[in-house]
Amino acid sequence: MNGQATPPGPVRAGRRPRVLVLGGSGHLGRHICGAFAAGGYEVLAISRGPGPAGVRSLRLDLAALPAAGLRRLIDAERPTAVINAAGAVWGSPARQQLVDSNVRLVERLVQAMAPLPFAPRLIHLGTTHEYGDIPAGARLTETTDCRPVSPYGETKLQASRLVLGAAGEGRVDGLVLRLGNVFGPGMPPRSMLGGVTARLAEADRTRSPATIELFTLSDRRDFLDVRDAAVAVLLAAQADATARVVNIGSGRAVQVRSLVLGLIEASGVPARLVERRPAGPGERGRPDWQEIDPRLAARLLRWHPRRGRDETLRDMWESARRR
Repeated sequence: MNGQATPPGPVRAGRRPRVLVLGGSGHLGRHICGAFAAGGYEVLAISRGPGPAGVRSLRLDLAALPAAGLRRLIDAERPTAVINAAGAVWGSPARQQLVDSNVRLVERLVQAMAPLPFAPRLIHLGTTHEYGDIPAGARLTETTDCRPVSPYGETKLQASRLVLGAAGEGRVDGLVLRLGNVFGPGMPPRSMLGGVTARLAEADRTRSPATIELFTLSDRRDFLDVRDAAVAVLLAAQADATARVVNIGSGRAVQVRSLVLGLIEASGVPARLVERRPAGPGERGRPDWQEIDPRLAARLLRWHPRRGRDETLRDMWESARRR
């Protein structure tokens, strides 16, 4: 059902709830579409790239769409929820690209949704990079001060504040989810673990050993299965909480090296791991330590992470090998 979206019909009693997923072609967006479809929703994935199989999709450059165009689209579809999984990702080189995709889009989205009479719920996906550095051993809570150390974290924080401000004023029914490091099947090669998986898959295809060069392997960060993250978004769309930040993470800091070694083990591919010298202080823009306190998510959303590290790594490898 990929391609142009079919024209929406009139709202009818008993119609399945409908959700719009902005950025539905991305790694996280695809899993969010799947979670909502499995939950009985009619899903429309909106993005520049081809949407996931099994749901309606609309190819559209959201960064270039004015607020009036967004309003017409949302008004025509009459969704119960809009999920903002769009935006420039970590590592985007140009600050203006980050501002346009992470901030300006959210400004227009809030402007588009505020006047709508049927008040769809807005779930905005933020990031724990909005908090910046915390001391080793500490846990990130929703009351942790936000001091981002990268342009990515700064622009994502601006976007979150736009949604929280509009929700606090009653202009939108909005909730911000700040996600930890999401990983799982289908990760793009530009990501660190996705790149490792791609190199292992190529070595497996050519029946040759793999050499994997990385840095910052001693960092400990909170990694969350992408499918668990998608379920958190589904539950957030159904929850009563509004004008809040909710952190979504596994609740455990994991050393990056252990994930890479676990992925190599899951693949069974002979591999040599080379650890390069880390970047200098202030150059990386990401924390050395990150552990999320997920208790508010459990209380407000009734959400708990379900998948363990080894299961996720095995599924990542199987997905890459099938592709």
